[in-house]
Amino acid sequence: MKPIIELRNVTKRYGTFLALDDVSLDIPVGVTGLLGPNGAGKSTLIKVLLSLVKLTSGSGTILGKEIGRDWSDIRALVGYSPEDDCYIAGQTGIETVRFTARLSGLPSLEALRRAHEILDFCGMEQERYRNVETFSTGMRQKLKFAQAIVHDPQLIIIDEPTSGLDPEEREAMLKRIVTLASNTGKSIVICTHILPDVQACCESVVIIANGQVRVVDKLETLSRPTSPQFEVTLVDGEAQPFGQVLTSAGLQVAVQSSSLVSVLVDNEQITDQIWKLASENQIGIRSMIPARNSLEQIFLEAVGERTSADS
Repeated sequence: MKPIIELRNVTKRYGTFLALDDVSLDIPVGVTGLLGPNGAGKSTLIKVLLSLVKLTSGSGTILGKEIGRDWSDIRALVGYSPEDDCYIAGQTGIETVRFTARLSGLPSLEALRRAHEILDFCGMEQERYRNVETFSTGMRQKLKFAQAIVHDPQLIIIDEPTSGLDPEEREAMLKRIVTLASNTGKSIVICTHILPDVQACCESVVIIANGQVRVVDKLETLSRPTSPQFEVTLVDGEAQPFGQVLTSAGLQVAVQSSSLVSVLVDNEQITDQIWKLASENQIGIRSMIPARNSLEQIFLEAVGERTSADS
């Protein structure tokens, strides 16, 4: 399928500061996590995508619309939930979402109906009739999300959607994102520093650092180790002696902790051999599963060193 976002040699400078450095990438249909340390260029990239800042050089498209030229079409097709609060004091929650719908071109009555429908989806009950300045952090996150999707966009860009949420609210927000993507076919880009959020709902990952793209790939592909391995978890913390047993049998082994051993697997018979060696040496195996690269490991390897100021 054609990528929803295509960027070619995009550069953005603020004076002498290079925020984006020759960025080229394709973001596929689905849910994509946009990751990077502070100062990586994530915020600038979002502003570029929304045509909020002009490119210094390069080109790009969103949903086939040219960045910088078709800005009106892009904003009609894209929903955006920023990290910072964006409301008008004195308005109620329902009035705020209805106002956003009206700005998107919906007639007055349809905008009100749509606002109620979206706030129902976002789990906001009678709170919708309260003034927005009285909202808790969780309620404001729901409000921003509702504003982003009230006009039924094809693409939704969400900046730090779970920031400041308690565990229950965080899980509910991630479920809404997954539901939108799976039930309506919408594509979503999540800009976040919370790696478990990406693992919970994203199919693809983009990692940028120092204004450059370091990784663009499917999360499933990135999680596969270069060499097939199994992680063997032991019952009684006997990783060191069992590691020696496996090594003596000619297997390539790495002891990860007192109860965890990683074993390189180059043929199907090795797993049977591991079980047999454990039985012969009276060592209990709690589990044996294919090894996966952690997203934290992928992230740290991609960014190299961290920067200190967000763009």
